[in-house]
Amino acid sequence: MNTALLLLEIQNDYFQNGRIPLEKSLEVSSKAQKILALYREKELPIFHIQQISTQPNAAYFLPCTKGAAFYPSVEPKKGECVIKKHYPNSFKDTTLLSHLTKNKITHLIICGMMTHLSIDATVRAAYDHGFSCTILDDACAAHPLEYNHSPIPAQEVHYAFLAALQSNYANILHAEEFLKKAGVATIEALS
Repeated sequence: MNTALLLLEIQNDYFQNGRIPLEKSLEVSSKAQKILALYREKELPIFHIQQISTQPNAAYFLPCTKGAAFYPSVEPKKGECVIKKHYPNSFKDTTLLSHLTKNKITHLIICGMMTHLSIDATVRAAYDHGFSCTILDDACAAHPLEYNHSPIPAQEVHYAFLAALQSNYANILHAEEFLKKAGVATIEALS
């Protein structure tokens, strides 16, 4: 199985002083950084997915802004593939599928933001394209939502979407569990 790492939307607007900060953005970026370090060390394929908003009423990820830039701890290095997208689905109107196919990738490791938008849409699309996926649940985050005037906390949104994806579309692991399977004793080993 040829595996690639997809880092979805780990961008400044999701962090403190950004336009839509997420509760667990620092924790998520820290875990994603460890996974990224492992992939770099083993010279495995890495894809950085960057959302750029093009809709006139967009509030975040605006073109040419600091908020749309990658968070410093997971910035792409020279030679790592960056895919710019304009929709939650990372495959829609991008070159992601052609890059994965060219590299004979069959399995995707997913980290990033937001669980209920880009991760959900991308994992479902990946499944439709024949890829298997593993989502590292503690290396992903969601935003709180509201339904029928009732607030839904971010963690509940996160869990609900992961539960739905786990039913058919993806395996779900903690970052620590993934690193152990990859041969790294603990997540701190990559610090």
